[in-house]
Amino acid sequence: MMDKTFEPASVEARINKAWEEADAFKAGRGAAPGAEPYCIVIPPPNVTGSLHMGHALNNTLQDLLCRFERLRGKDVLWQPGTDHAGIATQMVVERKLAAENKTDRRTMGREAFLAEVWKWKEESGGTIVNQLKRLGASCDWSRERFTMDEGLSAAVLKVFVGLHRQGLIYRAKRLVNWDPKFQTAISDIEVLQLEKTGSFKWQRGGEEAFDAAKLEKALAKDPSGHLYYFDYPIEGAAYDPEDASTYISVATTRPETMLGDTGVAVHPENETLKGLIGKNAVLPLVKRVIPIFGDDYADPEKGTGAVKITPAHDFNDFDVGKRHSLRVVNILDGEARILIQDNADFLEGAAPERETLALHGLDRFAARRAVVGLMVERGLLRKVEPNTHTVPHGDRSDVVIEPWLTDQWYVDVQPLAQRALAAVKDGKTRITPESWTKTYNDWLENIEPWCVSRQLWWGHQIPAWYGPDGECFVAETEAGAQALALGHYGGPVELRRDEDVLDTWFSSALWPFSTLGWPEETAELKRYYPTATLVTGFDIIFFWVARMMMMGLNFMDEVPFRDVYLHAMVRDEKGAKMSKSKGNVIDPLVLIDTYGADALRFTFAAMAAQGRDIKLATSRVEGYRNFATKIWNAARFAEINGCLRAEGFDPAAVKLPLNRWILSEAARTAETVAAGIESFRFNEAADGAYRFVWGQFCDWYLELSKPVLQAEELDAAGTAARVETQATVAHVIDLICQLLHPFMPFLTEELWAQKANAGAPRVVPAGEAGLVCLTRWPELSALVDETAEAEIGFVVDLISDIRSIRSETNVPGGTQVPLVLVKASAATRAAVEAWAPMIERLARLSAIEFAGEAPGQSAQMIVRGEVAALPLAGIIDLDAERARLAKELAKLDQDIVAVERKLGNPDFMARAPEEIVEENRERKAAAEARKLKIREALERLA
Repeated sequence: MMDKTFEPASVEARINKAWEEADAFKAGRGAAPGAEPYCIVIPPPNVTGSLHMGHALNNTLQDLLCRFERLRGKDVLWQPGTDHAGIATQMVVERKLAAENKTDRRTMGREAFLAEVWKWKEESGGTIVNQLKRLGASCDWSRERFTMDEGLSAAVLKVFVGLHRQGLIYRAKRLVNWDPKFQTAISDIEVLQLEKTGSFKWQRGGEEAFDAAKLEKALAKDPSGHLYYFDYPIEGAAYDPEDASTYISVATTRPETMLGDTGVAVHPENETLKGLIGKNAVLPLVKRVIPIFGDDYADPEKGTGAVKITPAHDFNDFDVGKRHSLRVVNILDGEARILIQDNADFLEGAAPERETLALHGLDRFAARRAVVGLMVERGLLRKVEPNTHTVPHGDRSDVVIEPWLTDQWYVDVQPLAQRALAAVKDGKTRITPESWTKTYNDWLENIEPWCVSRQLWWGHQIPAWYGPDGECFVAETEAGAQALALGHYGGPVELRRDEDVLDTWFSSALWPFSTLGWPEETAELKRYYPTATLVTGFDIIFFWVARMMMMGLNFMDEVPFRDVYLHAMVRDEKGAKMSKSKGNVIDPLVLIDTYGADALRFTFAAMAAQGRDIKLATSRVEGYRNFATKIWNAARFAEINGCLRAEGFDPAAVKLPLNRWILSEAARTAETVAAGIESFRFNEAADGAYRFVWGQFCDWYLELSKPVLQAEELDAAGTAARVETQATVAHVIDLICQLLHPFMPFLTEELWAQKANAGAPRVVPAGEAGLVCLTRWPELSALVDETAEAEIGFVVDLISDIRSIRSETNVPGGTQVPLVLVKASAATRAAVEAWAPMIERLARLSAIEFAGEAPGQSAQMIVRGEVAALPLAGIIDLDAERARLAKELAKLDQDIVAVERKLGNPDFMARAPEEIVEENRERKAAAEARKLKIREALERLA
């Protein structure tokens, strides 16, 4: 006997163990003879990670695809693994050492520290893998890889050396995102752009004197968020603040960087300032003469119209500097402190004042305040005003990131990008949603060199060694580098290895082929590359997807995947981005504990509309937990009513229209679900499955079957009908297990096991009967029965429409009303007469009549082309009901106008948070839908 309720917590671990013991997800398990391969490589989560909503969505969709294709008999490999997560892991271990009062990293030394990291990885690195198993991820866990394991490390070294031999890897001095806390370059994806707005305001010549203490107080809250206007005197002119020909004003949010200015840009068509083009300015505090030149980069409408150019500390300025051959003067050290004493670049052509040199060693924000103070003293600060702008922060260090000039290793990705562009253009790889193709193309068409070196210890150490004179030798091993050095120097020399490690994204870019054994020519590589599908977030289309395309094409001469599906973001129920600071983060593990993994998975699938963010409300998850309960109760109903598999049951041979109808609907649902999954329209697949299981099977089929299943006395025909219906119910429950399995694997696997001995043994055409995950996707097209669909469909629609009219027109729940069918066809009349008792009971009718025309004062409906009417005279006050509906209609019109006014207000649209705008759009859509319903009700009462 089945338990009264389905309790996911008591089932999930047991089911996972059963899958594991059966090797259910081993590559190729359950594949049909001659099956085509289907491979997905998991986007490797950080080894430091814990399951968050992004992981949960991403891996639900991957698992859904893999389970579906496994059911279809394909040779499935879902390749799992984790990423070594350079900076994140190093930070975790450093914190652990500090908490345990152990020696810090630098005192400990590189070798000892890395031993500590490996120790931590072995002890704690499997957390996220165990959490993915809780979600139901059907990876081949026996093949789990790690980006720092021996095989993948060999692949990384081979690729680096190979790119170097191609002339595509080189070392250069360029600007990078520099994290002063971790003292390393970081990638763009590790940079958060945070909006800042200050509060201090002052203007020279105004009523108030400059208040340094007040500015100090404002900057103590946040050093960013102000725009400072400085006057730079023109060379050869006596500075006069009232004479615009003697100075040029610039505006900056980072005053300390002026120490590294080497030019001032003015738009060539700026009528006010273009007369200064060709002249020089004298940089205050430094006395460096810098050119004033014309460049479109300067926006006449912003700030003063003139832009100070600091090539060493701003990415845009660096590009402007290259165009105009400006000097590059770095004025910060690796900890973002002022570096000007003994700085030859800074001192060249300069005559800094004593107070300026005293800034040496100051933290950048202390220097900011000091520079402003010095400019005030010299009368060169024109004004300060609050300014809203974004400031880059390290996503882990939480400190302001500096564009910083340093020697790094780069990959010239331009030649690689061309093939990656062509592969998508030629259809070798398809991107879904298609709208992201333009984003992909735009980035690759304007691609910049990729900085691949990081100043960390944890990661793949760059395979480059330096001779005594700095000559560089790149090889996979030190022995290889020594051989190159011997050829260069003519004798043995001591080599020093580059201390930097590679960007984590470098090893991740090789993931589709390195995890399959490359550079070895393994059977798995030959079988599963290129992979079938990549499922990932849109936010890493540049950092990961495009780079995998480039590396795969370069080293495998083939695209890494045929399809890329980019899913949207999981937000809170109001549409706001989840963040710890907002306190709106939802933990997927808490939802799994509360509602079960299947409920969460089905929620994701049902809400995964292409290109639309998921606004996750726990009520939705609870709703799909109720769906699981509904299915369980249906299976219990079947058990209670003796619905067992029958020996030799042939679904194509059933006779009763109701049974033919549910099998036909099952066939159409199998088609809908398969089409939805194949086209990455997971929401349509989930919706089709939900409507069939809850609506057609549970709500209608089982209800309409009750008279047959539960009648106390039956004749021979009735007994035959009961036997057929019992077998059909049992058969459809097995089909539901298969159709729902990709979405709800735990529930379906448990039901499959519970029903293993419910009647005759299962006959599975192919695959294995023991576990539903290893059966075959049902082929049901022969069961489509349009005649049964028409008959039962009419009955279902008729009852549904009557219920809607009763609700819309406020007919009291306990009141029975008559139904009149107008000029009904013979087929309709036969169907209604056959089902009259059920229609009367479910629609709460007093009688069913047939007539040539509709009676007066009735609510009319058209059901599948047939006219039906509910006479309501004497049952409700028709005039009062019309008045009530008209009043609600007028109120809805007012609401719609009010919302449209908001949405049409540019100021509201610019200032309102995205979730508020979306909330108003939804209010309008709901009001319009309700308005349509009321109009229909009024028309019926006309």
